[in-house]
Amino acid sequence: MHKILLLGIFSISSIFANIDLVDVYRNYGIKEVEKLINKELTNKSYWEKSLKNKNITNGYYESLSHIIMCNKNIKDIKVYDTKKDDIVFSSKVLTGQIDGSKNIEGDLKTPVGAYKLVAKLTKVDDFYGPFALQSNYPNAFDKTLNKTGHGIWIHGVPFKESRNPYTKGCIALNNSQLENLESSIDIHNSMLIISENNNININKKEIAIILSEIFSWKDAWKHSNINKYLSFYSKDFKRKDKSTLNEFANHKKRLFKRKENKRIKLSNINIIPYPNDLDKNIYQIIMHEDYRTRSYKFIGKKILYIEIINNKMKILFE
Repeated sequence: MHKILLLGIFSISSIFANIDLVDVYRNYGIKEVEKLINKELTNKSYWEKSLKNKNITNGYYESLSHIIMCNKNIKDIKVYDTKKDDIVFSSKVLTGQIDGSKNIEGDLKTPVGAYKLVAKLTKVDDFYGPFALQSNYPNAFDKTLNKTGHGIWIHGVPFKESRNPYTKGCIALNNSQLENLESSIDIHNSMLIISENNNININKKEIAIILSEIFSWKDAWKHSNINKYLSFYSKDFKRKDKSTLNEFANHKKRLFKRKENKRIKLSNINIIPYPNDLDKNIYQIIMHEDYRTRSYKFIGKKILYIEIINNKMKILFE
């Protein structure tokens, strides 16, 4: 691990104008170097330099391989390959009969937001073409907003009959195009972003803010700085069980009083624009978390829904 970290030090040492990291390592050891690097990760200027030559038009992705973007207004779908940094598929589509974001079951609307593809369904009625790609609508954030419904798919069209030029809420496209779309993605490592009016507007300054705030939030968490930690949470924050910010804060205050030594590592960070009908600037963050204390360990996926307000990250859902 030390060798890997030292290689990273040489690649980023130029950002520390007045610090010789090799001397810090030689005199104080690897932990002091790690402390300095963790501090740098909380600086927006570091991330602005890191993002300088990156294309973040469709979001920031360290591990997701494909982003499927559907614009309901122009009835269009595109697949963005995050590794190739290119659009690798596009097609016209059909969407819900009624405009607007889906809120309740049976409203004939296609959802607006960002969704995982959870399964390829091959035993479907001929009306839906050869197969369907199932989304996870309603996701956990939708449920805190009391949104209902199910069975939102990307599917094909009838083999032998015509159909209306709209759906009950799904996304439909020509059968051959459906097969082309499916062959161009890794279904288990893709996100579907559905927008109403192409209202995705991302800039590097905002992504830099989010990345620096993530590591500032992690630092406050690690050092049990309860006031700073809670400052990253929105007054509208809810958990999966719909508990409020006050309930969450009281729970965290009890935990932080223990002053446990924590190891927290965040990696494979993905920042996904989240179109919505709340008139908020929302992103979904999916990352890998390695959290360990003497009494507890969690290794797995961490998901946040955050809002940007006055150049600050506010967590709406965790």
